Amino acid sequence: MEITTLDLKDSYYYEQWQVLIEKEGLVIENLDDITETFGIYEDDELIATGSYFENVLKYLAIEPEFQGGAVFNKLVSTLINELATQNIFHVFVFTKPQYKQSFEYLGFQVVAETDVSVLLETGDYSIDQYIADLPKVDGKNISAIVMNANPFTLGHRYLVEQAAKASDYVYLFVVNQDASLFTTKERMDLIEQGTSDLDNVLVVSGGQYMVSFVTFPSYFIKSRADVATYQTQLDARVFKRVAKALHITKRFVGSEPYSPTTEIYNQSLAKVLPPEVSLEILDRKAVQKDIISATKVRSAIQNNDLTKVQKYVPVTTFKFIKNNLPTLLRRIHDGN
Repeated sequence: MEITTLDLKDSYYYEQWQVLIEKEGLVIENLDDITETFGIYEDDELIATGSYFENVLKYLAIEPEFQGGAVFNKLVSTLINELATQNIFHVFVFTKPQYKQSFEYLGFQVVAETDVSVLLETGDYSIDQYIADLPKVDGKNISAIVMNANPFTLGHRYLVEQAAKASDYVYLFVVNQDASLFTTKERMDLIEQGTSDLDNVLVVSGGQYMVSFVTFPSYFIKSRADVATYQTQLDARVFKRVAKALHITKRFVGSEPYSPTTEIYNQSLAKVLPPEVSLEILDRKAVQKDIISATKVRSAIQNNDLTKVQKYVPVTTFKFIKNNLPTLLRRIHDGN
């Protein structure tokens, strides 16, 4: 068996790859989310393929007569070894439940699973290490909030205040993903500054486990209508695992009047978290019936309207935006 790199920009390789991918019931989503692809050939026929993006294995497909055993092992080992040459030793894979055992044989461990998907990881880091590194607190009422806060607004502040009043301690997990107008460090700093007076709030990084659920690969979900449900339920399962270890018994979220996807997420949380973790959905804070949202803040920044920005954000966030307005406008211009 010959293994080689497949250049998906070359129609010769792409067409072979596409046939195998679709034969396995996978859905091609976005080629920009593929860094490199390998293929295994048998007598000039492509019998297996696998790709990666950052530290996530993707698009693994094997002809039925070659599934299980040597071909699978060679394909996954090749991908992991390639990532190792790039000093990437912590690797994730999202896959169907029927392939869980095959990955476990190769040393992968389950992070979370649902009826339709499994998230596994292997390498020099794990969710258990992430949990071990988080600060620990004692209390009867420990709650949590997960937020992106792009940027931190008065609406976010209201949510944190309500949680802090009702809890002994609040873990505030900051989504760790530089795919927003404000970088992860900037969002973390603004949240810390905006909640510094709340002594029972612990602002912590979401690490590689509290990321945006919409970035979860879904190429193995054939029904596109089920993608949001799959992504949100898997994300909720990951959170539930962290919550159990930290004795978190309640999660606070804001109601979602604008985003159908986020509303599905809230529904998934309500379905997955109980009974161990209760869910409290708070009405979004409004200023003169104008509901506050980070989207409105970003729009005001784009329009260079600092008066409107000031209406929606704490003083700390406003100062940052005012002092960094040229940088933020450049990022918006560049498509961030």
